Amino acid sequence: MVKRSRGLKGRVSRIGSYAIASSITDQCVTCTTFNILAPIYKRLTDKEFWVGNEELVNMYEKRLGDAGYNTFKLARTNNRGDGLLTAVRKDNFRVINHRDLLLNNIGDRVAQLLHVELVNPFYQSRNNNVRQEILIVNTHLLFPHDASLCLVRLHQVYEILQHVEAYQKEHKLNPMPILLCGDWNGSKRGHVYKFLRSQGFVSSYDTAHRYTDSDAHKWISHRNHRGNICGVDFIWLLNPNRYRKLLKTSWNEAVFGMFKSLLRRASLSESDAFAFVKADSGGDYITYTGFCEALRQLNLAGQPYGLSEEEMRDLWVQADIDGNGVVDYTEFKQRIWNPNWSEASEDKGENGNGSQDTVETIGFSVKNAVLFPTEVEKGTWPEDYKLSDHARLTVVFSPVRMPCSQLVS
Repeated sequence: MVKRSRGLKGRVSRIGSYAIASSITDQCVTCTTFNILAPIYKRLTDKEFWVGNEELVNMYEKRLGDAGYNTFKLARTNNRGDGLLTAVRKDNFRVINHRDLLLNNIGDRVAQLLHVELVNPFYQSRNNNVRQEILIVNTHLLFPHDASLCLVRLHQVYEILQHVEAYQKEHKLNPMPILLCGDWNGSKRGHVYKFLRSQGFVSSYDTAHRYTDSDAHKWISHRNHRGNICGVDFIWLLNPNRYRKLLKTSWNEAVFGMFKSLLRRASLSESDAFAFVKADSGGDYITYTGFCEALRQLNLAGQPYGLSEEEMRDLWVQADIDGNGVVDYTEFKQRIWNPNWSEASEDKGENGNGSQDTVETIGFSVKNAVLFPTEVEKGTWPEDYKLSDHARLTVVFSPVRMPCSQLVS
């Protein structure tokens, strides 16, 4: 949920069901995400949002409507029954546009994109050039039932960010805060987390509590069907003054990281891994054919969810630094085994196109973030908590004026 002194409310989503809301209070924006499992996945009484159940959907829409919210629901593809719900407070936020993102080719997942502006701006500007808009994304990623699905989840996030980027370009939007909300079905140790961090996103809860990327054990938000406890629910924030490297660059980095992880999981050292990938090359180098074959053997390529030929070719271009058609041991170390990729950082006034034109916009600082029930903040799951198998995450954001690079069309 997101709020402000006058209020916006957010959403509900899930592979069963899920809830996020947004509104505004006391010159702050509050966002809550809550995953509530649908009855088709777990039989609980009077608790779940179930897109496939008309009576329950009507109840949510009526109650939220009476409370002053616009609601947007989206079922998963191929009649999976569950889905997403986003609710936006009418008197605080005007919905400029919304998009349904259908990832039916990637695990029947979906996402919602809402482009909203503040009805009552935080700041008044004489020349009225302070942009006070937000992009909000609601989603729920695939559960990693086995290691082969890690790439599927990474694909899901990549496609969502591609949609967001395309929307910004289509409408010639200047940078604005982006909130990514939902159940990411992966912890801070995973490749999805690292991928989003490389794009400049920060975990709002971790920011509020000054946790680092390595503090994966500090909190939990879910007890899954296997009985494992983990932190998987996030509200990600990308401020408009954050430099964003090319999305494809981050994608390539993430896949190379997964490639290395799988090689290490097979107990291969650096030299052994190089030997494995260069097998049958006829020399002390890796060929494109050998590279693709290694990806297939590690289940990173091929049908139904593996890397495409185009994606493998893009990876190869990154690995073959000197462009001579083969990858030697030095290139293997620099691009795959010990890459020195640049980190996302604050914008220095220049965007990726070299433009130094700037505009003033709002960004957010994280004022507070809490999980309920409170026990999960200490890494324990209360046995008497029956509302869901997920905790509710609420984050309070404070508006901050910031200059950022203007997009050049």
